[in-house]
Amino acid sequence: MPSFALPRPARPVWLSPKVFRTEFLAGLVVALALIPEAISFSIIAGVDPSIGLFASFTMAVTIAFVGGRPAMISAATGAVALVIAPLNREYGLGYLIACVILAGVFQIVLGALGVAKLMRFVPRSVMVGFVNSLAILIFMAQVPELTDVPWMVYPLVAAGLALMVLFPRITRAVPAPLVSIVILTTVTLAAGIAVPNVGDKGDLPSSLPVPGLPDVPFTLDTLKIIAPYALAMALVGLMESLMTAKLVDDITDTHSSKTRESIGQGIANIVTGFFGGMGGCAMIGQTMINVKASGARTRLSTFLAGVFLMVLCIVFGPVVSDIPMAALVAVMILVSVATFDWHSIAPKTLKRMPVGETTVMAVTVLCVVATHNLAIGVVVGSITAMVIFAKRVAHLVDVTAVTDEDGGRIVYTVTGELFFASSNELVEQFDYTKGGPERVVIDLTAAHIWDASSVAALDAITTKYEHRGKTVEIVGLNLYSAKMHGTLSGELGGGH
Repeated sequence: MPSFALPRPARPVWLSPKVFRTEFLAGLVVALALIPEAISFSIIAGVDPSIGLFASFTMAVTIAFVGGRPAMISAATGAVALVIAPLNREYGLGYLIACVILAGVFQIVLGALGVAKLMRFVPRSVMVGFVNSLAILIFMAQVPELTDVPWMVYPLVAAGLALMVLFPRITRAVPAPLVSIVILTTVTLAAGIAVPNVGDKGDLPSSLPVPGLPDVPFTLDTLKIIAPYALAMALVGLMESLMTAKLVDDITDTHSSKTRESIGQGIANIVTGFFGGMGGCAMIGQTMINVKASGARTRLSTFLAGVFLMVLCIVFGPVVSDIPMAALVAVMILVSVATFDWHSIAPKTLKRMPVGETTVMAVTVLCVVATHNLAIGVVVGSITAMVIFAKRVAHLVDVTAVTDEDGGRIVYTVTGELFFASSNELVEQFDYTKGGPERVVIDLTAAHIWDASSVAALDAITTKYEHRGKTVEIVGLNLYSAKMHGTLSGELGGGH
């Protein structure tokens, strides 16, 4: 009898020695960079540093399994910290933890409802503005580490930058940021150079987080208190995560499931809340370190970043505390430079780019930098883009008139998109004088009715002519336009 061999399951790509090494080292670099960031965000939220570090650990490990975008780093973030800080300040840590869990539930619901599909309405100019403003924010976050510090910090930062620029020319087997951190830490310890280090940011945890319920009364009043903050956190977290996922898609030239990422963010926040963390979302700076600087491409680097974070804190706490902040500042400065889309502000690009596109990019950048909130910048930028688009399209409606030889009929041919912004101009492009053809034909073959405003405008035109004793016929409606016009004509209150 013939034997049938079952196909061998495909080996995960990260099991390849080369890929595993890249992912392993990338995770280690990200973990090192996460520690001071997580501590800083804990301070913003008004909680103990361990709360931010626990959140970064649980977010990264959970999202590695349930997220939709491989190699993206999720952890405690400044945007989330800013949203929940007032809640913690007024009601305490228990309410903050409950808020994180509820925000996760909201994110799962929003993900299931298809909120990720809204990403298609984010124009490219907003995306470029998002990337550039993010690069500026990453750089601005390093400025406090470069002011009122010992003078030796500056040569250390310069040395770190030089190492990261030059080392890849020798080999790319080891991430240049990791080499820079190790060398600068060794030099400062060996030479006894007194500069700010990671330990100055706060105490590192000495044990793993344990699961538990938030210390709040489970009542309707509690829900009323935390719900507004939870919804704000859910929206900000999703927007940052989805924008970052889209950015990583572009960098890696791969596609990811935004719906899965939305739901995954919710699951990760629920897990984080039950482990006493402050919640979070995708971290753009750390993701750039992982994907751009270190070359990671799989979920393994995200998982290891979370694991290494706890190992470094609990097992190697004293060593990690001695890492000079100058080494990490140098890494983040290089990340900000690499993240910025320099092509977008090149004179040649600005000369060719429509003014509207450049305006949208600039508005996005200004809003983000002014508010330190990427979500606000994206929303304002997208609205600006829509307004400019509507204004541009509104002026593309054209009306031409042709009168029959016998003078008994005039045909108005309308070309363009009819919607709220163009409907007002449409009414003004017809001649309503009494002396003229008795029959008026409005030909919409080359037009499309999009909304009730357009139907109301056509009703107004018809009414003006009928008041002058003329008959109006509307022809050439496509299927959608005919249905819209047939349903709404005469029912809008401003027509007949």
